[in-house]
Amino acid sequence: MSVMDTLNRLCKWRAHFAGWMLGTRAKDDPQSQAVRDLFERTILLRAEYTAVLKILLDKGICTPEEFDAALETEAEALMRMYEQRWPGIKATDDGLVYDAAEIQRAGWMRNWLP
Repeated sequence: MSVMDTLNRLCKWRAHFAGWMLGTRAKDDPQSQAVRDLFERTILLRAEYTAVLKILLDKGICTPEEFDAALETEAEALMRMYEQRWPGIKATDDGLVYDAAEIQRAGWMRNWLP
């Protein structure tokens, strides 16, 4: 079996996740297609990322502790980027906190669907 065969088999999970998110839909439903595509990318990124990290750790290029420190730094930076992009939202240990007044002032939610 080739790597492409294995990845194609792994990505079959995209249909399950799309159904979990949207309910049962026809294969040609545009929303279902979009969600399946998104899950396929997520599934592949997870497999690729894990493979690269395993190689780096196995070859001693980095230690688990170095990776954890870098991951924490990058996660903090990404949270700050999200907070700048969507003023009025902050991530906490309990979930997202929405400041309705700040969101309204920023105006980014004005054209969202109800």
